[in-house]
Amino acid sequence: MFTGIVQTTGRVISVKHTGDNAEIDILPAADNYSEEIKTGDSISVNGVCLTVTSVDKGSLKFTVVKETLSKTNLEELNAGEYLNLEKAMTVNSKLDGHLVQGHVDTTGKINRITENLGSHEFFISFSSKFRDFIIKIGSISVDGVSLTIAEITEETDEGIEIKIAVIPHTYQNTAFKHLKEGDTVNIEFDMMGKYIKRIFENNIK
Repeated sequence: MFTGIVQTTGRVISVKHTGDNAEIDILPAADNYSEEIKTGDSISVNGVCLTVTSVDKGSLKFTVVKETLSKTNLEELNAGEYLNLEKAMTVNSKLDGHLVQGHVDTTGKINRITENLGSHEFFISFSSKFRDFIIKIGSISVDGVSLTIAEITEETDEGIEIKIAVIPHTYQNTAFKHLKEGDTVNIEFDMMGKYIKRIFENNIK
């Protein structure tokens, strides 16, 4: 479980495809970030919960299976790109964001990026089948970052577009500063909303 508060970014050192899986090697930007990380630990990598397979001279290695690749933007990963990293929360962790499982629900496309009074506004679209999981001023995880849906800007039978506002601190300290129009992002909807929808559906049957 994670909070959606990114602790550091990581640069992709290498991506090696072995059969249906991919082996990725990431070097965290923060000094000594990997010191307390050991093999078997869970790390949020762009919002995807992955298991550390080894730690080597500060870099973190992960194996990404076929299903995860097909459902996330890790399938498009290349060496030199930057990702958001967060260690799993503990019982003593502060919950500054919202509860994020690291189980990506879908991917979205960045339609456009605008700058407004120092903040950056990202307009992101995804399938309309997830319409019941979003509300204005509700929580959402985008590439592992806990954010607020500022506005639902478009809603059709085919798709939904939302606007999220990223403050300067978040923009500068996450991989958001490397994103551009047309990029794919990982989306995880608020866990509480998914449970409520499930309970509601069961009660009306």
